[in-house]
Amino acid sequence: MKKVDRIREKVTILPTSVYLSKMHDAGWSLVALEWEREIEISGVPEPPAEVGNEEIPFGLRIAADCRHLEDDPLETQTLKFLAEMIVQDISFNSMADALNVREYRTRDGSPWTPASVFKLVPRLIDVAPRLLSGSEWETRKKQLSKVAWNS
Repeated sequence: MKKVDRIREKVTILPTSVYLSKMHDAGWSLVALEWEREIEISGVPEPPAEVGNEEIPFGLRIAADCRHLEDDPLETQTLKFLAEMIVQDISFNSMADALNVREYRTRDGSPWTPASVFKLVPRLIDVAPRLLSGSEWETRKKQLSKVAWNS
């Protein structure tokens, strides 16, 4: 299996034909040129284009290779705890209080509010089939159903 090796060089002077030949002889192929310049603008500056501005779903983070997403252990733990409270039919106020008592924080580091818990429910619905499967959840669900229905 072959791997593609890439380099990006900051250019301060135009590359010469000798330099390009040297790189080609070393096995490199020129695949792109990127140009930039500064221009004067008049009036109100336009906002920069939004590239990759999509929020990363709660419970995930950018992997070390910066190419894919991986589970965030603390956020996944928060989602599991939230799922348990939903099974127990706990109010959003009580859910927020319980998350704060355990010192779980929102992604921006603030305490949970009923509204922030409510906004997390669609994400929990997305991830629930993966989170709520396996023997660990089956055992926990049995314990929770005893608590929820016998209280």
